[in-house]
Amino acid sequence: MNMHAARAGFGRDSLKTILGISVLAIRWDDAIALLTRLIAERRFTKVSFLNAHNANIAYSDPVFAEALDDFLILPDGIGVDLAAQLLYGAPFPDNLNGTDFVPAFLQASTRPLTVGLLGATRVNAEAASVKLAALAVQHNFVVIHDGYFSAAQEPEIIGRIAALRPDMLLVAMGVPRQELWIARHIDDRHCTMPIAVGALLDFLSGSVPRAPLWMRRLRLEWLFRLAVEPGRLWRRYVVGNPVFLWRVVKQRWSHGVETAGELR
Repeated sequence: MNMHAARAGFGRDSLKTILGISVLAIRWDDAIALLTRLIAERRFTKVSFLNAHNANIAYSDPVFAEALDDFLILPDGIGVDLAAQLLYGAPFPDNLNGTDFVPAFLQASTRPLTVGLLGATRVNAEAASVKLAALAVQHNFVVIHDGYFSAAQEPEIIGRIAALRPDMLLVAMGVPRQELWIARHIDDRHCTMPIAVGALLDFLSGSVPRAPLWMRRLRLEWLFRLAVEPGRLWRRYVVGNPVFLWRVVKQRWSHGVETAGELR
């Protein structure tokens, strides 16, 4: 069972296991309330999101999978919804993708927070900080460093985080680097809630376009991203999505009908 889900007071009924990763099945508003409470109580909690791509990486990378077991994992995208439908007979209650959920959480959070930004390019991180400051004026946003640093620079960066001790640290380095970096370097001496946010800072900066709202509502944002960056993303989506679903089907078969029924 995911350690942070247990600490947050959620039982097994609130978790759906997708390819060995425990994902919290929770409504949008309840997730905002949960993160608000964890920060207010200063309960150190690592947060990440599971989509088909992350799940595929964790499936073949036991180090990454083990690291995720110590994160509070939220569901991201249509792939994990289809998986939950296949395995448990129902999709996740809401799509809590970080690109939409993290800014919405910051807007909804009334208590002033200090939010550190780590990752992306310096230009994109600064632009994202300006955008977030306009979206959620009650918070203080601080760019710690871009995501392009050497191992020799890490002690200084970690020291900077510890000196700031933000309530929330947005880490945007891509999967699995961002989760592994958090797992190896960040604990309750550095911040309250580190969140692995993927391309969030790039999206917020405007350097990477987002799908139109109608495509997002139809759960087709992956198709838009593939059209925008086919060279980088074709393997993730064209190859990765069918591989993910095949692995989920194998998980369903391995549990058997009786076991899967018990999980619902």
